[in-house]
Amino acid sequence: MKIDNVSYRSVWVDADDGWSVHIFDQTRLPWSLDILRLTERDQVAHAIRTMQVRGAPLIGAVAAYGLALALRHDSSDEAMERDAALLAATRPTAVNLAWAIRRMLTRLRTTPAADRVAAAYDEAGRICDEDVIQNEAIGRQGLELIEEIAARRPGPVNILTHCNAGWIATVDWGTALAPIYMAHDRGIDVHVWVDETRPRNQGASLTAWELGRHGVKHTVIADNAGGHLMQHGQVDLVIVGTDRVTRTGDVANKIGTYLKALAARDNNVPFWVALPSTTIDWTISDGVNEIPIEERNGREVTHIQGRDAGGNVTSVQLVPDGSRAANPAFDVTPARLVTGLITERGRCPATADGLCDLFPEYV
Repeated sequence: MKIDNVSYRSVWVDADDGWSVHIFDQTRLPWSLDILRLTERDQVAHAIRTMQVRGAPLIGAVAAYGLALALRHDSSDEAMERDAALLAATRPTAVNLAWAIRRMLTRLRTTPAADRVAAAYDEAGRICDEDVIQNEAIGRQGLELIEEIAARRPGPVNILTHCNAGWIATVDWGTALAPIYMAHDRGIDVHVWVDETRPRNQGASLTAWELGRHGVKHTVIADNAGGHLMQHGQVDLVIVGTDRVTRTGDVANKIGTYLKALAARDNNVPFWVALPSTTIDWTISDGVNEIPIEERNGREVTHIQGRDAGGNVTSVQLVPDGSRAANPAFDVTPARLVTGLITERGRCPATADGLCDLFPEYV
């Protein structure tokens, strides 16, 4: 995507030194566009844990480069396995992270130690390139849904999304937002309802920033407003991303997604989930009981970051002194509430048969 007419991916290797890794500091958006230069494994792990870099596909790609950085210091078998395990443990819910590390190890374990650094950079680059191709394909598949609605009646196509599943959550294009970008670029009148996505406000700060930069019409809403809009016919379609999908179609996504799916079902609004196949966990069937849900620091709930009247970015406390806060970062939407899945190979029902039809190699 472009920022100020400059094309960017969300992670890239420095063109001058050929080895350091660059990302956007997403904790600084939308107030400033800061680029971080990562040179060490621990910097990568910190960036993932603190959500300087986030989004299931992107953290997998960045972790892959993190392993390449680690190998620059020690490419022995013991060090490689240790560094891979540390990076894989930085966040538990997004399956792309573990998938990317496994893929890196599959290649590197059969590569001589002296050749591992070059091989690691090559494999991480392949992961990034494939992510871009997959997400562009997801965009084309989801675009058809928007085109069908636009063809039925005049006026804007109103789409509701939750959290951030745009290009800064992937290497490029995004998952849930990719069809929206393509629809906008084709001249379709599209408008996005952007859930604020408490407690970290990724919708209000990241999705709104992305859409605004691209010129897509959007309105930020409180998380609890979605059901009301659906009741009054103001939502044509819900598209969200996901951090993990089971082989049976259960979907783990940012906390609050489940409630949107319930409201969509009650109001006959299609609820679609966009994902690359790397987000499917073929080893589990019961999302509610088997997907690990990350518990984050309660301060994310008790405090909020924003910009004051003087232009200063600051944090303020929302709750009384002494009040505790729980902070589950994700919830699971059962497959029965999902209209369908949008993947790089096509759309399918959120069922084991639907997924296996698209990905028979996993049967």
